[in-house]
Amino acid sequence: MSLELLTTLEEKIQSTLDTMELLALELEEEKEKNIELSEENKQLKIEHHVWNEKVAGLVNLLREDNTLPNDQEDQAATA
Repeated sequence: MSLELLTTLEEKIQSTLDTMELLALELEEEKEKNIELSEENKQLKIEHHVWNEKVAGLVNLLREDNTLPNDQEDQAATA
């Protein structure tokens, strides 16, 4: 009877070790994915900032264009 118990215990231990190895491999893969995603996120944040700067510049150009005719109209009205 004790031999059967030892065999069962050995099987459970081996199964646990196999599971631990698989989990360790999965953890390593997830860490690599996390690093890749962090790098991609950093790049996307940079691109987002660049686009925000471009949009802000275009909005400022539009504001300048809208204010020029008003100034010219004011000058024409006072003349």
